[in-house]
Amino acid sequence: MKPRSSGSVVRLAAPLRALAQRFSFLLLVLASIALMMVGKIESVSVDTARARVTDAFSPILDAISRPAATAARVIESAVEVQNAFEENQRLKAENARLLQWRQAALRLEAENASLRTLLRATPEPAVNFITARVIATPGSSFVRTLVVTAGRRDGVKKGQAALAGAGLIGRVIEVGEWSSRVLLLTDISARVPVVLESSRQRAVLAGDNSDQAKLLYLPPDSPVQVGDRVVTSGHGGLFPPGLLVGVVTSASERGGVRVLPSADLSRVEHLRLVDFGLPGTEFDSSPEWK
Repeated sequence: MKPRSSGSVVRLAAPLRALAQRFSFLLLVLASIALMMVGKIESVSVDTARARVTDAFSPILDAISRPAATAARVIESAVEVQNAFEENQRLKAENARLLQWRQAALRLEAENASLRTLLRATPEPAVNFITARVIATPGSSFVRTLVVTAGRRDGVKKGQAALAGAGLIGRVIEVGEWSSRVLLLTDISARVPVVLESSRQRAVLAGDNSDQAKLLYLPPDSPVQVGDRVVTSGHGGLFPPGLLVGVVTSASERGGVRVLPSADLSRVEHLRLVDFGLPGTEFDSSPEWK
């Protein structure tokens, strides 16, 4: 008797299951529409119910997210430790190289002092400089100058070198009580004796009122390459040798050799007026700036 009752139940449940499967999609659509209508009509009740559901599931979501956040923090800490270790190794190697160079510099300094004593070499004069701020650029198509906030009261003299960064940008041509005027390397009247640092070939840097200067009096077979550094030669007694002037940007027979100044002359805000103690500083009629 029991098997028969169970079989009859299965036979009755099969049509009901098929009917439910057939209309399940329609029922879900109707339920969604009903919920939307309830949400429009009773928005306050729906918002309250949503808030309660969110509050109920918040602890569960927080518990689920914590392992992921903890794992992310652990991974981030491991990466930071690895980066710190690599940086430490790099700094150790760099420190070792710097110590080697320091020892070499100390050895050369001692050797240089010993040789100077044997040769009775005259020590170089002390270098004095004044830092000034650029307050005006009264330049035009024909003049490239800067006006700075330092003058005679600060110890500025005509002929002093004007440096920005690590390079020469010009020289003082006018000195007032409170201000001075600096003639830039790119001015058409600027002339500076220079050498190519790599080949030691001498030349004269001449401005032409453009953003770059040019090299004059170079022999035709001079080995000039783009990227060569140009420094002062020291001839004429106005500047000491070795001051960086710029870098060669182009070298061709038609356009000549062009040199880009080491500093962006259009963006100079502060510069140093340096007195190297050379005898040519006081003279305004130096041939290299005529």
